[in-house]
Amino acid sequence: MIKTVIFDMDGVIVDTEPVHKYAYFRHFEELGIDVTEELYATFTGNSTKNVYQKIKDQFGIKEEVEQLVQRKRYLFNEAFDSKPDLELISGVEQLIKDLYQNKLELILASSASKSTISRVFNRFKLDDYFSYKVSGEDFPKSKPDPAIFLHAASLSKNASEECVIIEDSTNGVKAACAAGIYCVGYNSENSKLQNLEGADVLIDDFLKVDAQFIKNLK
Repeated sequence: MIKTVIFDMDGVIVDTEPVHKYAYFRHFEELGIDVTEELYATFTGNSTKNVYQKIKDQFGIKEEVEQLVQRKRYLFNEAFDSKPDLELISGVEQLIKDLYQNKLELILASSASKSTISRVFNRFKLDDYFSYKVSGEDFPKSKPDPAIFLHAASLSKNASEECVIIEDSTNGVKAACAAGIYCVGYNSENSKLQNLEGADVLIDDFLKVDAQFIKNLK
């Protein structure tokens, strides 16, 4: 029986991807580089630091990675704070509350920075439901490397066999599989060009999912 649910954040709890994309492409424009949609899609599930390491290597950018990260973060925060229509993914708030009320442990494992996680959790008042929040900025490698999920599972009070991961990206699903943890692939309408075929089960609507469904996945 499943006792712990490990959530990704972007595309699963909240759709900040349009804000991230806006900030990235504003910055790419400032840097004078041409990043295609196809290349950008491969960044999904990566930390900002790792995205810029790849960009730096591919385009020969002279600025240091940390300098690039800070500029993008400024552009993101500016857009995030001014965007009034940012909302949680449909049905996910009800699911989070239902899981919590049914005594399942909730852990966040997101590639997002700690500051972005805090902004989202503060804005939508989610802190009370999650026992831990793990940020990808604490790991040298991003998803599909399984380190973030292995760490999240190690924090759980339950065995990894009693954990499930909810992911919406190709890299996230690969990371969950590499960690050997049961994976629910969320086929979000916001997740473009993502292949979730490695997931153990696919869902496309959180309104059709509840605590009983999650508990009985294994």
